[in-house]
Amino acid sequence: MTALTKLKLVNAQADQKTPIAIRRSKLTGKLDLQIALAKAQTEGGVFAATRKKTIKDSETGLRKHVETALTVRPWWWTNQAGTVVLGLRYGSKPIEIAKGKNAIEVGSIDNLVDTLLAVREAIMTGELDAQIEAASGAVRAGFKKK
Repeated sequence: MTALTKLKLVNAQADQKTPIAIRRSKLTGKLDLQIALAKAQTEGGVFAATRKKTIKDSETGLRKHVETALTVRPWWWTNQAGTVVLGLRYGSKPIEIAKGKNAIEVGSIDNLVDTLLAVREAIMTGELDAQIEAASGAVRAGFKKK
């Protein structure tokens, strides 16, 4: 028991994440992909996201880890007036940012990264928690049995 006496023993439990913290984390992860895509587009580069996937090898029958390409569709578009508009999404559902407003007018493509960073900050501080909850409910409603 001399080896254990050298260690500092404590009574600890793992922190349980709240559902809103999980939703914020999911949305900021998707937003980080949008930020990387916007940076690549404004700098004239190419953005190629990947994800790790476990597949079963058909020859040996063993599982192996491979990286596959991830399709990232931009959340912004250019409207008829020629200005860039950004729409936020949670899963497949658009997020209503304010009552009757589901998009942010960015102006030019040069302002897009700054706008995405500001939105990320708003999500992390909890300013959009009610809107995220409503969009999450709409996504979950699509999975219920009829």
